[in-house]
Amino acid sequence: MSQSSTQHRYLVNKTYDEIRIGDHASLQRTLRPEDVKLFAVMTGDVNPSVVDPEYTESGMFREVIAHGMWSGSLISTVLGTQFPGPGTILVDQTLHFARPVTIGDTITITVTAKQKFDHNKHVVLDCVCTNQEGLQVVRGTAEVLAPTEKIEHMQEVHMPEVHIDDKHERYQHLLERVKGLEPIPTAVAHPCDVESLKGPVIAFQEGIIEPILVGPEAKIRSVAEEHGLDLSGIRIVNARHSHDSAAIAVSLVRNGDAEALMKGSLHTDELMAEVVSRANGLRTARRISHVFLMDVPTYHRPLLITDAAINIAPTLVDKVDIIQNAIDLAHIIGIPEPKVAILSAVETVNPKIQSTLDAAALCKMADRGQIKGGLLDGPLAFDNAVSIVAAKTKGIKSAVAGHAEILVVPDLESGNMVAKQLEYLANALTAGIVLGTTVPIVLTSRADSAETRTASCVIAALVAHAKRNKAS
Repeated sequence: MSQSSTQHRYLVNKTYDEIRIGDHASLQRTLRPEDVKLFAVMTGDVNPSVVDPEYTESGMFREVIAHGMWSGSLISTVLGTQFPGPGTILVDQTLHFARPVTIGDTITITVTAKQKFDHNKHVVLDCVCTNQEGLQVVRGTAEVLAPTEKIEHMQEVHMPEVHIDDKHERYQHLLERVKGLEPIPTAVAHPCDVESLKGPVIAFQEGIIEPILVGPEAKIRSVAEEHGLDLSGIRIVNARHSHDSAAIAVSLVRNGDAEALMKGSLHTDELMAEVVSRANGLRTARRISHVFLMDVPTYHRPLLITDAAINIAPTLVDKVDIIQNAIDLAHIIGIPEPKVAILSAVETVNPKIQSTLDAAALCKMADRGQIKGGLLDGPLAFDNAVSIVAAKTKGIKSAVAGHAEILVVPDLESGNMVAKQLEYLANALTAGIVLGTTVPIVLTSRADSAETRTASCVIAALVAHAKRNKAS
């Protein structure tokens, strides 16, 4: 979430001489979840009774409450902007907190002049905060140095943009997708560094997969011991080296011991060489392709980007399968008719740009039923695909433009750049999966975190369960 505003406010104060006993002013605010988070970030107050929903469920109030000084700060707002207003200096304050303020409560803050002191121009004010039920939540007094000069003018107040993005919360929401589902047996090829081992261990502890760790057992156990990872209950299949790990992991899938495959710390080419082997691989009639599933906090929909990891320069025929794989995944994760944007550098067909010709052909193929289950449009430039404003500016009338859920990139290079930019510059939560094979394959970068690997396991588990359901 982001907040940004420019306000034109008529600011007028009351000078000491203008203030009369009994004069008052009020302000209303409603407490939102992001208010609690932002206050915690600003102050460093991460008391679990106000920021941890699980902790608060077992606490006194059994729900998230505001920091006490959130209400106190609103009193300061009234004093500084309304009464006495601009030029006021807070000298002393006392507060009594009568009851908690919880998410959704609307608080009315009222300050009333109680005493005046001519010798130093101080004013004492009663301060009362009540909730939407009229119940008092905070009461106290404030002593201020009142302004002596009149301020009365229109002021443009620009508030900077503030992003409230809890990536951990988005990650937890993704894990909820597989709650209650049976863990999927997953062969993990060569998990011999901390992140590639930590990912499947966390996924095991979360009940997402039943990992079978394939690699040099001594090395795997050494990494686990060094980094405090508990391997209890996890099967290990010893392998001599990374090539051997890849071959054994794929054979476990072929033998039916595993319903998913996961890349560890070996190179992608090593694993995929075994996957695409015509004799002992995991091929299907479909072209093998990769999909990045991205939760981008600045975009209003999930984004699937394909193909940014397998097909270097896909042909028109390749793109048919690439798109169909992504559409099928979109159905599995709950998007019934995904909007598919076929990307290029421009949004018009140009015979000199092959990707625009491919886009036009793919859209017509979808019209003829050669690609099913999605709504296709292209060519579209990236801005037109994700921004309705950009699309309207260029006069593009399309149900896909500005609302794309699948981005089909022209080639691996452009796709990889788009995906990595979203991950590293836009704080996207990322998962990666290979489709078009007999089982889903978690194919992450060696630089990816354990969180990304675990998120990818969630997608693999959803695909595996969909395959089970289809077979039954």
